[in-house]
Amino acid sequence: MLDIYKGKKVFITGHTGFKGSWLTSLLSVLGANCYGFSLDPNTVPSHYELLNGSTQSTIGDISNLPLLTKTINGFKPDILFHLAAQPLVRESYRNPVETYQTNVMGTMNVLEAVKSCPSIRAVVIITTDKVYENKEWLYPYRESDELGGYDIYSSSKAAVEILTKSYQRSFFDSAGYKNMHNTLVATARAGNVIGGGDWSADRLIPDLVKNTALGRATKIRNPHSVRPWQHVLDCLNGYLLLGAKLLNEEREFAESWNFAPYSFESKTVQEIALIGKSIWPDMEFEFEKPADDFHEAGLLKLDNTKSLTQLQWKPMWDTETAVAHTIEWYRSYYKDRTILTNKQIESFLSL
Repeated sequence: MLDIYKGKKVFITGHTGFKGSWLTSLLSVLGANCYGFSLDPNTVPSHYELLNGSTQSTIGDISNLPLLTKTINGFKPDILFHLAAQPLVRESYRNPVETYQTNVMGTMNVLEAVKSCPSIRAVVIITTDKVYENKEWLYPYRESDELGGYDIYSSSKAAVEILTKSYQRSFFDSAGYKNMHNTLVATARAGNVIGGGDWSADRLIPDLVKNTALGRATKIRNPHSVRPWQHVLDCLNGYLLLGAKLLNEEREFAESWNFAPYSFESKTVQEIALIGKSIWPDMEFEFEKPADDFHEAGLLKLDNTKSLTQLQWKPMWDTETAVAHTIEWYRSYYKDRTILTNKQIESFLSL
C-alpha cells in the first residue's frame, strides 16, 4: 500500500515538529516529494534540524490563511497531512486561547485552503487519543464513543474532530465525491507517541533522557497513570495506510480511526521509566507531584479493532520494543551525536 506514495506530492503541516519530521523522513524513503509548512522548531535541539531540514518548506503560521492557501496552491499536492498543533496538555492550561486558535481555527484554515486546491485528493487530519469523554474506565474507547475533553488541549482536539466532520458533510461528503468534489477527508487518533528526537516539555521520556544526559534525577508526577504507548513509526504507518486508502479513492475510509497498541500493552508511567532504566542504567528518577498539580487523566485506552480489521494495520513493535528503540536513539545521540532515524526507519520497513 505504501508504494502509492512514490512520486506523489505530499504537503505536511507541522513538518518541523517531532512527528512531522519523522513523517517527512519516512515519506522521503518511500520516494514522495514532500513540502512542509510550519513554524520554526520550538526546541533545542530539534529533530528536524538534526536531519538537516532539507525538505522544501515555508516557515509560516497556519493562522495565516492567505499565506497557507498560496503555499498549498503553489505546490499542488496530491495529499495533505495536517499535524501542526499546540500538542501539550499542561501548556493548554497556561495558554488556552492560543491552544484553541492554533488547534481549532488553524485546522479550519487548513480545510479552507484545501477547498481552494483542486489537486488535493486526500486529507488526513491528526488529532489525539484524548478526544474522548474520558470516564477512566477499563474499556478501550472506540471511534463511535462520545467526544469530550476535561482539559483545554483535549477539548480543542475534540472540537477539531467535530469541525472536520462538519466540513466532510458540508463540502467533502461521500455522496458528492467525483461529482461535486474530488477530495476525501479522514481523521486519525493516536496518543503517547514515543521515539527519538522529541524534546518537548512535560513529556516522560524526553524529561528522562535530558536529565540522564545531565547526570540528574527526573521528577515524575503521575507514576500510576496508564497510557497506550507506541513508537512514532507505528503511528505514522497508520496515517500513511489511511492516506493510501483515500488516494485509492476508497470513500468508505473517509472516517475517524484509532491507532494504538493492543489494549493489553498499555503500561503505567512507572513501568515505562523502569524499562528505560533497564536500557540506560544511568537513568534515575523520583516521584513528586508538581506544585501546579493540573488535572491529567489517570487511565486511557483505545480500541484499535477497526484499524486492525478494515485497514489491515497493526502495531509492528510492542511497547517494550518501542521504548527500547526510543532510549537507544537518545543514548546514541547523547553519547556520540549519532542520529539513528534513518537506520530505525529501514529496520521498521524491513518488517
